Amino acid sequence: MNDETDLPPLNALRAFVAAGRHMTFRAAADDLRVTQGAVAQQVRGLEEHLGLRLFLREPRGLAFTEEGRAYHVAVSRAFAQLSEATAALRSAPSRVTISVTPTFASKWLIPRLSEFTEACPGIDLRITATERVSSFHADGIDMAVRQARPPFGASLRADILFRQDVVAVCAPGLVAEEDLPLDGASLSRMTLLHDTHDLWPAFIETAFGRTVEPARDLRFNQTTLTLDSALAGQGIALASRFLVQRDLEARRLLQPIDSVLAGELDFYLLMPRQGASDASLQVREWLLGTIKEQP
Repeated sequence: MNDETDLPPLNALRAFVAAGRHMTFRAAADDLRVTQGAVAQQVRGLEEHLGLRLFLREPRGLAFTEEGRAYHVAVSRAFAQLSEATAALRSAPSRVTISVTPTFASKWLIPRLSEFTEACPGIDLRITATERVSSFHADGIDMAVRQARPPFGASLRADILFRQDVVAVCAPGLVAEEDLPLDGASLSRMTLLHDTHDLWPAFIETAFGRTVEPARDLRFNQTTLTLDSALAGQGIALASRFLVQRDLEARRLLQPIDSVLAGELDFYLLMPRQGASDASLQVREWLLGTIKEQP
C-alpha cells in the first residue's frame, strides 16, 4: 500500500526535474527563477530523503546516476500528467445542475436549449426532471424551478418566473364541429384530461359558475402527459398558459374556453443565496432575460 505521506516535497521534485532537464544547477535556477544554491539544496535534500544519489557532480556540470536517470523519466512523466490534467480541468465547461418539473423541462426549457447554448457556450447545463422537492446540498442541485408560494427561507433567493394562469387547451380537430367558446352543455360532451393538480372543478366553477359532468375523465400523473394527450386529440387539458404558448401560436392547440383560472402556486426559480457559482448566476440571468423578452 502506497504511503502518500512519504512522498518527497514538491519543490524538491521540481528542482530535480529542472536540473535533469538542463544538467546544470545554474540553468535550472534560471528556469525556476530561484538561486543556484536553492536548486542545489533542494536536490541534495531529495537525495537525502530517498537515501541515494541522483546526480554525479562533475566539473562541467551534472551527470545522472543509473537510479537518477530512471527516476527523472518517471517524475517528468508525472509532472506532464499533472499539467495535462490541470489544463483539461481549466478548459472544461462550468457545470450547472438545474432541477425542474418534467412539464417545465419538456414544454419550456428543452425547446430553448439551443438559445441557451448560444448565449452561454461555456456552461454545461445538467437538467434533472422531477416533481419531488430537492435538497440543494444533498442532491447536488445548483438551482430549481418549482411551483410554490412565498414566503421562502431566508437562505434562498427566489425569483418569480411565471404566474399560474391556467387555461384549457385541445387540438383544433376535437372541437371542429362545435361553436366556440364552449358552453357548459358542450363541455359535458367532452373528455377532460386531469393531472395531479386536479384543477378542473375550480376551472369549471370559474368558467360557468356551476358544476359540469363530462362525458369521460382521463387521469395522468404529470401535466406533460395530459398535454401530449390533448395534442393527440383525446380531450381537453388544463395547463399554465406559458407552457402551451408555443403550441397555441403554432395552432397545434387552441383555447376552447375563454376563462383563465388564477392558480395559487406560481413558478419560481430558487437557489441558495450563499455560495452560488458565477455560472449559476449566469444561468439565472439567462432565464430571467429570456422570460422578460417573451410576449
